Amino acid sequence: MSLSVADFRTMVSDRVLVCDGAMGTMLHAAGNALDQSLPALSCSDPDLVRAVHARYVDAGVDIVQSNTFGANRLRLDEFGLADRLGEINRDAVRIAREAAGARPGVLVAGSVSPAVSVQQRRRVPAAARSEAVTEQLQLLDGAGVDLIVLETFGHLDELVEAARIAVGETGLPIVAQATFGPDGRTLSGHPARDVAHALGELGVAAIGTNCTLGPRHMLDVVRELCEHTELPVTGQPNAGLPRRTGPARFEYDIDAEYLVRYVGQLVEVGARVVGGCCGTTPPQLAAVVELVRERDARRRAAVTTTVPAPATPVVRAPEPTDLLAVELTPDDRGGTEAAVDAARRLTEHGVNLISVGAGNGVRARLSPVDLALHLHQRLGVDTVATVSTWDRTIMALQADLLGSHALGMHRIVCETGNPPLVGDYPHVDGIWDVDSIGLIELLTGLNDGIDFYGLPLPTRTSFEIGARINPGGRDLAAAAGRARDKIAAGAQFLITRPVYAAEDLERLLTEIGDPLPPVLVSIRPLSGFAEAEYLTHEVPDVHVPSRVLEQLDRAGSSGHRVGLELATELAQKLRPLSGGLVVVPNGDPVDTVLAVAGER
Repeated sequence: MSLSVADFRTMVSDRVLVCDGAMGTMLHAAGNALDQSLPALSCSDPDLVRAVHARYVDAGVDIVQSNTFGANRLRLDEFGLADRLGEINRDAVRIAREAAGARPGVLVAGSVSPAVSVQQRRRVPAAARSEAVTEQLQLLDGAGVDLIVLETFGHLDELVEAARIAVGETGLPIVAQATFGPDGRTLSGHPARDVAHALGELGVAAIGTNCTLGPRHMLDVVRELCEHTELPVTGQPNAGLPRRTGPARFEYDIDAEYLVRYVGQLVEVGARVVGGCCGTTPPQLAAVVELVRERDARRRAAVTTTVPAPATPVVRAPEPTDLLAVELTPDDRGGTEAAVDAARRLTEHGVNLISVGAGNGVRARLSPVDLALHLHQRLGVDTVATVSTWDRTIMALQADLLGSHALGMHRIVCETGNPPLVGDYPHVDGIWDVDSIGLIELLTGLNDGIDFYGLPLPTRTSFEIGARINPGGRDLAAAAGRARDKIAAGAQFLITRPVYAAEDLERLLTEIGDPLPPVLVSIRPLSGFAEAEYLTHEVPDVHVPSRVLEQLDRAGSSGHRVGLELATELAQKLRPLSGGLVVVPNGDPVDTVLAVAGER
């Protein structure tokens, strides 16, 4: 069919359209590695690609996207497939069209990615990127797609350029989608309002966001886009965060009810096209379709609800509890001086250990070891630093550790770590020479005067070696087994992930058994129901008890106060199980500590 921009806008003004879910992660779930050219499967395994499309069509979606994400000359050339560019794009569109034909009215969208991955961007000139996008757009238009979806663009300049080319080279409706991080900004640092303003005058049919974020955080982005544009807005969230199940293997396990509830909120704030991205499945999209159809049947006009501003929380002074440490991260807002100021105020209130966590995100930041050293040298405060093995060679880890030891950093917490939320399939790419257990073994060897290769060192180190344990993991036996492996490798103390139920920690420690090194228990007050629900449904291996969710739900705008009260009560229960408490701030570090410690 021939679809104009006006036709598309009429469609989305009449009803909310549902786009399909995740082609890439569906192909991954079928056994294909994400580091291969997934678009090439349209030629080598067309039946599999067709089956994925067919399942989404059967689920009732209005739009299916061709298996052409990354099918441009530059990306295909990484796999030696540039000479098959036309074949791959044409076969992908043909297969999608065949599947869409099973139900009248299903549109086929040509999926277009940034011309290169984030890692390649600095090595490829802008002109070459534009040429690659132009070539693919012409192929998709000639192959007969109904519209173009520009998706997972992290840099606004690339999205604007791709949108200009798409509008100029085709007469098709163009949906331009940026991807945002948890801070509400693109990889290039632009908030949603900047994206809306930059795309607003280009002639695209709709703007929106996809990938990286799960449903909860995407809601904030879609809301801001809707506030700054008159164009139709789209929202296609990931199914939360993936769980790493092995080398280059990941799975998502968000439940459909949670996804559907938040997609409903995307529609309420103004989204006119909804769907899914990484990890979303046909059964989940079928539930989204049912929700959208019911809503369209009940009401044809958008309803605006004014949410009252939350009341300023009044913190009840709880019973005091032991307080050993507070965790700061290098990417806390305000930079190094803000961290120094926070640490100074914390020590004035009795905190005698600052733990520097690994942090997250893609912004440049000081390493945890460097920040811990800086705090120790400036303030004289005792510190412990987290070292992650992600994307670090063993030689780099060893050199950095020896250097930090020479400068006085002797207390280290070992983590395997996760890639930041960046790239085509967030959290699913990365390089690990060793995991946390390998890092513990490395530190143990350095303490014995032996390097990674078994060669003697001029002198022994004196690291105090820590490791993380997770009482919230869904597989208790596996969590306990891994903890025992860390202890056997040389871990001298353990720090938990934030605990939300005392019984979770008690069960894990019982399962680990003796001998058990000192255990420091992390407590992070919840800010309210929305955060608790996000952790429950979108973050793997976090357990927030149903009773806590219910209390925070009932608290409404007083959720922050209730979260502090719950954290204080939890600290009292955990005190007999721990060798000390680590407060992980949620808001101002000093205010959090004072509240949990019962000083305000």
